[in-house]
Amino acid sequence: MKARILVIDDEAAIRDSLRMIIEYEGYEFIGAPAGPEGIALAEREAPDLILLDIKMPGMDGFEALERIKGVCDAPVVMISGHGSGATGADAVRRGAFDFIDKPPDTDRLLVIIRNALERRRMSDEVRSLRRAVEAKHEIVGESFQVRQLMEAVRRAAPTNATVLIQGESGVGKELVARAIHRNSLRSRERFVQVNCAAIPEELIESELFGHEKGSFTGATEKQIGKFEQADRGTIFLDEVGDMSLKTQAKVLRVLEEGEVERVGSSRTIRVDVRIIAATNKDLEREIEKGNFREDLFFRVSVIPLFVPPLRDRIEDVPVLVQHFLDTLARENNFRRRRITPRALEALQRHRWKGNIRELRNTVERSLIMTSGDAIDLADLPESVRVDPRPAPPDNGGDTSVSAGTLREFKESAERSFLVQKLRENGWNISRTAEVIGTPRSNLYKKLEFYKISQETDG
Repeated sequence: MKARILVIDDEAAIRDSLRMIIEYEGYEFIGAPAGPEGIALAEREAPDLILLDIKMPGMDGFEALERIKGVCDAPVVMISGHGSGATGADAVRRGAFDFIDKPPDTDRLLVIIRNALERRRMSDEVRSLRRAVEAKHEIVGESFQVRQLMEAVRRAAPTNATVLIQGESGVGKELVARAIHRNSLRSRERFVQVNCAAIPEELIESELFGHEKGSFTGATEKQIGKFEQADRGTIFLDEVGDMSLKTQAKVLRVLEEGEVERVGSSRTIRVDVRIIAATNKDLEREIEKGNFREDLFFRVSVIPLFVPPLRDRIEDVPVLVQHFLDTLARENNFRRRRITPRALEALQRHRWKGNIRELRNTVERSLIMTSGDAIDLADLPESVRVDPRPAPPDNGGDTSVSAGTLREFKESAERSFLVQKLRENGWNISRTAEVIGTPRSNLYKKLEFYKISQETDG
């Protein structure tokens, strides 16, 4: 497709001269004799490049430049017969791509046009890649829980407060962290992710804080740590509950002092980093066990966020399935397929212990293995096809009949109530105790009495 070049100049001879050069090189020419007409064409025709005269009657080129920037993102090259070095510098300072004198030297003009069009192509490519990345990390859902979570993200993002994201594995804690960074004042800086559970204990300090050459066996080169890499940006400490107490103490120092110290160095380095942490553990329980520092917990949980499990937001399954069908087909060049109502019903019925990650994998597997135009029930894994719900008791629909005594009924009802509340709160004991209005110690006793655990009742 030909690149379209808009020339805005009040001199017809200049427009004609530029038209011959532009069309001879295989580009498409659009012309305008004044600023207002040129702005209208820029908005309507969406050119790939604009050549704009500075000295024009009525609206001059600098005023037109400001207006054009508001309606079109094409690079603008300013041209003038009364130019100077200062004029060119002023044009670039105001947002022009480059500046050229009248009458333009053909060779120089063509170099500028090629450079400007290449800049435009690269900008479009970067924008497209950014959109693809954002789509990949998009939080999808229409449920009340997701809307509530996104409202909390919207409030937390513009601040510098530390955020603790809690939730089961596979619920999308990384997506929440990226959404916070993307909507923060640090969005133009780096988002550095560290999976604390995936790095061996003997290497995590070096990974986070860096090391000097020769500081330990194998340290053949100096290494910049993740905190330094994230300077002025955001660091995401995933699975922070798996970090050793020694490393926790150093992370606390970064939070309190804004300083890091490389392994093997006594020199401190100032860093400006926003910390977002995530865990699938109950950190308050880990504190009681002596596995997590209480002071660090309070520092990282200034803004606590909870990401609900998929089984508590099953109304989001259809939109998530459609999202995965679209993105996976685009990423892998698959033929687009629809999903039948029977298959969708089975996906909504499934318990999804692996949450959204498990759902995505199921959709991807079905896309690959299905030969038809639609994914049907038979195309889903057997574990998803089987209805996990127990058959209803033959008692006229009254489930209370199974309880032999009043005490048994009360205990059965209390156990069901506790399991439901624990699921709603991501098996966070402290949050559940607060929601149901009971001391945490009492809730622990109830869990032990009823033999409730996330493994068996999750």
